[in-house]
Amino acid sequence: MENTLKRLLTVEMEAEQRVAQAQTEREQIIQQALQSAHQAEQAFQAKLPELQANWVAKAEARADQAIAELSKRYEEKQQHLRQLAEENQANALTVAIHLFMQVEQ
Repeated sequence: MENTLKRLLTVEMEAEQRVAQAQTEREQIIQQALQSAHQAEQAFQAKLPELQANWVAKAEARADQAIAELSKRYEEKQQHLRQLAEENQANALTVAIHLFMQVEQ
């Protein structure tokens, strides 16, 4: 019986040691995970200005393209309106001359 009690005490001590070791390993794993997360966050924060600069550059490029397209459309519309104005001016002069000629007769 005494041997059995000694074996039980030995097994219980071994179990406590294993539990303590597992808890230590658990804490180490948690600390490593926290450290990895912290490093990943720092890396992201370090890249953030670059990411923002890229986003701003792309946005500016899209804005420049939109401005160029709008300017082109504006120029085309302006040219069309000038052409219409010249045509109407010529027609108006013809009608005015015709009316003037009728009035004199």
